[in-house]
Amino acid sequence: MSNALVTDKRPSTLRAASLPKWTPYAIAAGSLALGIGISAAADLHSKIQWGLIAAILFVLGTYGIAARVEGRRQAKDRVATSLVWVAFLVALIPLVSLVWVTISRGVKVLNVYFLTHSMGVVADSEPGGGIYHAIIGSLEQVGLATLIGAPIGVMTAIYLVEYGRGRLASAVTFFVDVMTGIPSIVAGLFILSLMLIFKMQPFGFAGSLALAILMMPVVVRSTEEMLKLVPNELREASLALGVPKWRTILKVVLPTSIGGITTGIMLAIARIAGETAPVLLLVFGNPFINNNPFEGAQASLPLYIYQQYSQSAGANAAYDRAWAASLTLIAFVMILNLVARGIARWKAPKAGR
Repeated sequence: MSNALVTDKRPSTLRAASLPKWTPYAIAAGSLALGIGISAAADLHSKIQWGLIAAILFVLGTYGIAARVEGRRQAKDRVATSLVWVAFLVALIPLVSLVWVTISRGVKVLNVYFLTHSMGVVADSEPGGGIYHAIIGSLEQVGLATLIGAPIGVMTAIYLVEYGRGRLASAVTFFVDVMTGIPSIVAGLFILSLMLIFKMQPFGFAGSLALAILMMPVVVRSTEEMLKLVPNELREASLALGVPKWRTILKVVLPTSIGGITTGIMLAIARIAGETAPVLLLVFGNPFINNNPFEGAQASLPLYIYQQYSQSAGANAAYDRAWAASLTLIAFVMILNLVARGIARWKAPKAGR
């Protein structure tokens, strides 16, 4: 048999060497141990410094080992991936720390009694009391703000996407961009100036108006992006059948993008639920239960947290109540975000439809 017919069984050399999958974990463990050792030798007591040294060693170690085994080109790719992971961990650390501290300190007084009673005649320095009045106030103020801001925001976005042309649309877009960056205290001062003109006393609905101002640009931007994602073919098909444009928007465009619009509204609600400055200016707070947002001062969760923490000097009871109210507010925002994600997944277009 000739040598030409003999099949070459040698492995191909076209494939370059590569590191095992567990290499990044080993480098991370070694970098962490070396970082702690260097920090201990240099008498560094801050854990932040330990982490930064370990992160630098992780990136440098990844590049050195990958360059030696896989080549410089693949090493640069691994370094970019390492930087992404380091940035992710740096962003995750304060979030996890915040949640951990809030839970560990908030569970001390968080119970059914705390959620179902108001402060009433309980002094800030005394134990007892609860946040029922603040929960009622937050729900009413945020609910009224949503009833005002969400429809206006959605209709503004529909105008900009479906009808907006010329200078008016440009002006509306400009003011929406400006309102997006307005500090919350400015919205509160605007409503406060109107209250002073008409000689009105603090009441819950005034806070709702300020929160609606903060909510509208968020709703406009999110709804505008969702409407732009609707294919023009759907609009053209409806118009070709003789359906009026307003009915096309109502029956075709909005149902197609309702999941994203609802998600944007939920995120806007979560954004305004924690605002303190407008409520402090316009609502003033009230230790008693006030179910009428149109008359008299009213409490809210962010304002309650601020008032309890500001009075917590030498009073552990107020300090614990502030952390428990913070945990309640975080849970409220988290539930809204989960609801938004659930609605987005439920209303997302399904394959095969």
